[in-house]
Amino acid sequence: MGVWSRDLMSQSTPSSIASTWKERLNGQMREDWAREIDVFETQIELRKKGKFEEKMFAETRLRRGIYGQRYDNGQRFDGEKTQELKFPCGDLTKGPVTVFDAPGMMRIKIPYGKMTAAQMDVLCDLAEEYSDQILHVTTRQDIQLHFIHIEDTPDLMRRLAAVGVTTREACGNSVRNVTACPYAGVCNTETFDVTPYAHAITFFLLGHDDTQDFGRKVKVAFSGCKSEACGLVNFHDIGGIAKVVDGKRGFEFYVGGGLGSVPYPAALVSEFLPEEELLPMSQAVARVFARLGERENRSKARIKFLVKKLGLEEFKRLVFEERGKLRTDERWTSFLADLHNTDESPLKPPSELTGALPAGFDAWAKTNVKPQSQAGYSTAKINLPLGDYTPGQGRAIANLMRRFTGDTLRTTVDQNLMFRWVPNGDLPTLYSELAAVGLAEAGADTITDITSCPGTDTCKLGISSSRGLAGELRRRLTLVENELHPAAKALHIKTSGCFNSCAQHHVADIGFLGVSRNVNGRRVPHFQLVVGGELINNAANYGLAIGAIPSKNVPKAVQMVTDFYIRDKQPGETFKGFIDRVGKKPIRKIVDELNIVPSYEQDPSYYSDWGDPREYTIGDQGVGECAGEVVPLVEMGLAASEREVFEAQILLDEGKPAEAASRAFSAMLVAARSLTRQKNENLSDQPDEVVSEFKRLFVETKLFWDQYAHGKFAQYFFKAYEEPATDPSKETAHQLVEEAQLFVDAAYQCYTKTGNLAGTAS
Repeated sequence: MGVWSRDLMSQSTPSSIASTWKERLNGQMREDWAREIDVFETQIELRKKGKFEEKMFAETRLRRGIYGQRYDNGQRFDGEKTQELKFPCGDLTKGPVTVFDAPGMMRIKIPYGKMTAAQMDVLCDLAEEYSDQILHVTTRQDIQLHFIHIEDTPDLMRRLAAVGVTTREACGNSVRNVTACPYAGVCNTETFDVTPYAHAITFFLLGHDDTQDFGRKVKVAFSGCKSEACGLVNFHDIGGIAKVVDGKRGFEFYVGGGLGSVPYPAALVSEFLPEEELLPMSQAVARVFARLGERENRSKARIKFLVKKLGLEEFKRLVFEERGKLRTDERWTSFLADLHNTDESPLKPPSELTGALPAGFDAWAKTNVKPQSQAGYSTAKINLPLGDYTPGQGRAIANLMRRFTGDTLRTTVDQNLMFRWVPNGDLPTLYSELAAVGLAEAGADTITDITSCPGTDTCKLGISSSRGLAGELRRRLTLVENELHPAAKALHIKTSGCFNSCAQHHVADIGFLGVSRNVNGRRVPHFQLVVGGELINNAANYGLAIGAIPSKNVPKAVQMVTDFYIRDKQPGETFKGFIDRVGKKPIRKIVDELNIVPSYEQDPSYYSDWGDPREYTIGDQGVGECAGEVVPLVEMGLAASEREVFEAQILLDEGKPAEAASRAFSAMLVAARSLTRQKNENLSDQPDEVVSEFKRLFVETKLFWDQYAHGKFAQYFFKAYEEPATDPSKETAHQLVEEAQLFVDAAYQCYTKTGNLAGTAS
């Protein structure tokens, strides 16, 4: 249990000791992050009181990384066994409905996968104190905790923020976690280290005005070279591959990639984008997508569909045109003055292997260890079954970082963890220490290192148990690992619980996506087999769908397909090359015999899924929240202004008139800015400009008009701007709060009356 557990914090403490996490961590986090967390805490209270509608609250919590999840009667399959959980409480069961205050998932952004020992410690404390004691590494290099109670989330956010970690925009219609090659900076084949660029774009786009009004999510990735399988730029909305031309750094700049039910390869927008143009061009892409992207049909609301609709050349034209309109931002290039800001330094001097090696070391080193570009150092992967580790294991990892590598750990897109800057001479000791906590399993980047999404365990969209299947495949393949042909051992398997491809099955040698079939009047879990994807060359090619196979026959299918490959491949032929040569038909013929499902009376096991002995059903599916509701930006802004008024009222009740008055004016400013940006998307946050444009576009045109009060409510705003209340009395502050409420109500009425004003810019 962490030192500052939830139970400890709830006990009475001496006055000299902070009694809440907000008090204890005061001043230890970024002010804007602290403010956002306070705001979210207020929103939770408003939702509990029925003063914050569910649609808006859902969008809000998603943008704070809180995702509704599936419930499984207090149990979870962890890849080895079904274990009892302390959450959810009460009578919650698997089901399609997300109750706003029921336990859910928290997604935590780990930009480009870099994690410090202190961050690892805090993550482990949170998993132990608030979750099911499992930390899950995602294919976007995030960390997810499950079965988190909504009322606990502000404290989790504060504890994360105090060590430089945020959950903001980890879910919802936003720029998700920026991923990058985990070998960046230490790779032998990279053009240059992409870490500082991934870092820069992460914090430039986080909370940026131009990234708040998307129809769906945007994913960004970087790779240091074209040939490897680490950055996977090809299936991202925005991607950069490091390139040097005439001694100058830049990127091959890609846009519009994506997997899901309709996979698209990314399109090349610029063969060479100079490094100083990376941020403004990404901003321009975001603005074009926000303005022209689909909103009504969520299945078409990604950049890839916009590129297809417009055509690549027209899309490029619009992006470059938008780039020319952007106001200059010093952040575009300021980070270039210190690209070494993200550099890592080894904790210990380089060394080489000497002496006797512990049992099992050679097998582990063969698959999990890779020499760095820096002589005397190596990277070492921790092969995590299903991407999971426990708090105890995480703390052991943090201690090993402090002893051997410093703050150089990275999460990977294949759901593993990776030490960097390990002196070669320390590798045997590191291996032994990992083995002591169950983390020294060999086979990283081999057929047993299977990537899986959460599937039906916790995801409402899951159709079949991807984790259960992955766990079973891993178990069986590990048993015969030593007997496998080297070419079979080098294959990659990925399992997704549905067509959304969260496990990236399209780019695996052998991939699976969950589907359901009706057999003999009962539901039977199946997986669609996909073969011939290509991870190398930044996920250059997608696989071919072969057909659906009953879930319980999938292990046999893997064996038959790999046996066919080893038996009939040509010398040196890759699996993708083999599939390209032989085509679908032979594969389909091989697995056809596996499509037969016995009757329920003959073998009821076919009618349940891996890791779940209950009869299979899809009646517990729900609406997915991977993008969230498409809530117009103006509605988000108006909701924010209403929250500001509420907080002003609280401050007034607490005897803080000056703060209440300031918050009241802020409420009016936010409401006015939200309305005005519908007609002037380039509007800044500066009060002078907001007041001027609001007056021109809404007051002078009488759009902001009441049939009885006429323009009275607008005058409240103008007066508060022109005559700021610097030291107001309680009565003055109270009046200003009341006027702010009236102004915000009028703003809502204006929006309702005029409708969506987008596209009417003057």
